[in-house]
Amino acid sequence: MSPTPPESVPNVVVFGLGGTIAMTSGTGDGVNPTLSARDLVDAVPGLAQTRIGIKVVDFRRRPGACLTFADIAALAAAATAELDNGATGVVVTQGTDTIEETAYLLDLLHHRPEPLIVTGAMRNPTLAGADGPANLLAAIQTAASTTTCNQGCLVVFADEIHSARRVTKTHSTSGSTFRSPDTGPIGYVVEGAVQLLTHVPYRLTIPTPHQNERPRVGLYTVSLDDDPTILHAMADRCDGLVIAGFGVGHVPEPLVGPLTTLAAQIPVVLASRTPAGPTLTHTYGFPGSERDLINRGLIPAGWLHPYKARILLHALLAAQIKPQDITTAFAVAGNRTDPSSWPWPHPSHIHDRAEAPAAHA
Repeated sequence: MSPTPPESVPNVVVFGLGGTIAMTSGTGDGVNPTLSARDLVDAVPGLAQTRIGIKVVDFRRRPGACLTFADIAALAAAATAELDNGATGVVVTQGTDTIEETAYLLDLLHHRPEPLIVTGAMRNPTLAGADGPANLLAAIQTAASTTTCNQGCLVVFADEIHSARRVTKTHSTSGSTFRSPDTGPIGYVVEGAVQLLTHVPYRLTIPTPHQNERPRVGLYTVSLDDDPTILHAMADRCDGLVIAGFGVGHVPEPLVGPLTTLAAQIPVVLASRTPAGPTLTHTYGFPGSERDLINRGLIPAGWLHPYKARILLHALLAAQIKPQDITTAFAVAGNRTDPSSWPWPHPSHIHDRAEAPAAHA
């Protein structure tokens, strides 16, 4: 009888980007990102007992507010290379200011089945009760688990596991800031084990953006008695625009004219500025209503909220996607139409060596 082969040890690559989780200060003038990815990993209690192999990459040392589309595109490529070379999963540590945006961009650019996890900290290492080590441990355990294959990019924070396309930062200082208002978390890390209560119903990925393309995509939040002057000023300065409208997608009537002009020139996406819920398409009919604006050429965002709508539009323009495919992409990403109409292959059609089958709702 041949001996039983030893269990393979999962190997996780940790990419450090900086952020609060890596910030210290020796001057008393405020904290800055000074700790390396190795420093962060070495500070995690109990990590050695997990028997997870760890490789660290000190990728950037920047505040979350200073990360760029180019940084995240380069990170996505580097993460793919590590997974191509056999890594079980990838963890990214970064500042929480932009996690809901960077995680969604990574989700769009991550074509492989292995887990890609983003985490950070709300309390820096100089403070009592710093949450970085616990968040990093949970993120590594999530990245090492076959349970999270084919779930795209996930955000792990305070032992909760969130889908990148749904998660948002809801509080400026609370350790439980990350929430998914429309769906809740898809799972938890409990006693060191990953427990998914539901699955991402389908994956959506896009072609890799062109390195030299830097589209200018604006985000305009509508407010009471808004003045159209600012929209007029944006007309020649944007390649794409996201409007965060009232409620289900409404704007004051004086904005209708400028938006009609803009929608004839560039892609203009209509999202809702409210924290949860979708834009509608045909309930209201007054000038400036969602039905009126869509008839004038605006693209409804559905359940996709403004920050993520801007990420998707920027990424599509950087990939030089055709206008009709942009409209279709928002219909699918906003949960307004069947995912089978997504213009590009799903990751399950690209890679066949996933450790777990893709989940479908």
